[in-house]
Amino acid sequence: MEATLKDEYGDKLEDVNLVPSSGGAFEISVDGKLVYSKLKTGRFPNVDEVTKVIDEL
Repeated sequence: MEATLKDEYGDKLEDVNLVPSSGGAFEISVDGKLVYSKLKTGRFPNVDEVTKVIDEL
């Protein structure tokens, strides 16, 4: 079973916001810093990709 971001960071997350968008946008920002953009990559990330980027911050 694949972990979720909540599984990985649930005790560290203060807030999570989902912002409606259009045009296929799916972006993840941490503390105002863009860490993933579907518009740039052309695909959705997997959880491992996102956790790796967050851990490197």
